[in-house]
Amino acid sequence: MNKILVIEDDIHVRQNILDLLEGEGFNILEAHNGLLGVQLAQEEIPDLIICDVMMPELDGYEVLKTLRRWKETATIPLIFLTAKSDKTDFRQGMEMGADDYIIKPFTRADLLAAIACRLEKHITIKQENQRRLDNLRNSIALSLPHEMRTPLNGILGFSQILMEESDILDSQAIREMAESIYLSGERLFELIQKFLMYAELEIIRTDSQQIKLLQSQTSIFPNVKLMEIINEKAKKVGREVDLEVELHPCKVKMSTAKMAKIVEELLDNAFKFSSTGSLVQVHGQPINNYLHLSFIDHGRGITAAQIAELGAYQQFERKLYEQQGSGLGLMIAKRITELHGGKLKIQSKPHEKTIVQVMVPCSLLKEDGCENTYSQKSSSLG
Repeated sequence: MNKILVIEDDIHVRQNILDLLEGEGFNILEAHNGLLGVQLAQEEIPDLIICDVMMPELDGYEVLKTLRRWKETATIPLIFLTAKSDKTDFRQGMEMGADDYIIKPFTRADLLAAIACRLEKHITIKQENQRRLDNLRNSIALSLPHEMRTPLNGILGFSQILMEESDILDSQAIREMAESIYLSGERLFELIQKFLMYAELEIIRTDSQQIKLLQSQTSIFPNVKLMEIINEKAKKVGREVDLEVELHPCKVKMSTAKMAKIVEELLDNAFKFSSTGSLVQVHGQPINNYLHLSFIDHGRGITAAQIAELGAYQQFERKLYEQQGSGLGLMIAKRITELHGGKLKIQSKPHEKTIVQVMVPCSLLKEDGCENTYSQKSSSLG
């Protein structure tokens, strides 16, 4: 049975609510002030909280603010009770994250209807989160063995041949096997680095001081390092002639290292999921104090449903396409962007065009320090 915490300083109101809920078979907890209510919520983790607004120790707004800061209680539905009917008070509560607002005096039917609605909604959200978690687990189960096994097989297979047949192999064969071993090791190393970075970003998400530190850093966009990454990525996959770059200068509120990671991962995806000979574009321009940085490819694309399901360790249609990659790159770029107060959005029309756009805070450069727009046209279309 659902557990409901009632936080109400008026003993008569509190007792009436407790009697009503007990009669409906709920497991009930009670607190006569906001401070005790927060403590009980953190200890007991109820399924729903009914909380008065005007109370000693902590009022209802402070209770809500405190609970929303603590991850274990952040998603518990909270219904405010108040004698106030002013729209400003109502708006304040809802903007802070209250789930409902009941005006005193209220009827038994009013309260039970609100409780039923919020519990049902909470169950739906939990079921959806569980579904997403199950999908994530399945994606990990499918992705990790494949991603790690493939380079390991290359390392183990070629090294075994070298050990067993070194006396009869010529120098060219040895060199080719050594190169294969190196490339497999490099791929495995990059995969491990991605997992470590994603884990680090997930930890940072819960640390306000680390977020503040990240957002205090700045760098000039574009710069030499970013251009080197863009050109090296294209060269590595033999797509130099497919690449079109147009970047307008600004000062981004992000370190060069973090911006470089975004560029590296999103450009890597653009090349990976499009065919050689098709155009890949990288466009960046400051608009209204945000850098709009777009990566555009004309490859296989993804559906709207797949965009909605995007998550770490997830790569769609792996059996059909078999591209290398765990799907972590996109999520790493998304996490970095969000941690810096930005957004990442995707638009895609399958088999025609995909645009991944990053928007991060920026400012215009002063004229005396302004770099020229960097432009590099594709020659893939002749």
